[in-house]
Amino acid sequence: MEVINNANGIGGLLTSFRGLVKDSKKVMFIGTAGFCTPFAEIMAYVLRDTPIEVGFIPDIRNHEAKAIVSTPSGMQIGEDIDYHADTVVLLGGLAMPKMNIDVNDIKKNLEDILEGSDSTTVIGVCFQSMFDTQCWIGPVDFDYIIDSDMAVSTIKV
Repeated sequence: MEVINNANGIGGLLTSFRGLVKDSKKVMFIGTAGFCTPFAEIMAYVLRDTPIEVGFIPDIRNHEAKAIVSTPSGMQIGEDIDYHADTVVLLGGLAMPKMNIDVNDIKKNLEDILEGSDSTTVIGVCFQSMFDTQCWIGPVDFDYIIDSDMAVSTIKV
């Protein structure tokens, strides 16, 4: 593994992501319903003015794939969409132990989504090395991982 970029904050995460998917035709996010959905919408925001089609699959239920569309209120989950794509973004919530998602099911899911694409990319986006600590690197053939940390301060004023 080789670090190809270091950045800070949400802006750094979004800029890194946009650079990785700039040549994609269709990006499909896969994440836990509820927890990962807002992260997919935030990352999709940087693609709003591009011809790249974007969607979200909750958990590993391909048949429930939805478009992520630009609205006056920002990026939001829209109508049903075909789940096939050339780029898949796995969100770290999937690897959280309490989600009970087997990495072998993820591998099969990826094969199904990427089926028929000539050029494919698999990106992991997580916080605090979730894919590494849960041993998903290796079993999942990631092309890139964007790993972030988050410092939190609660201040009483």
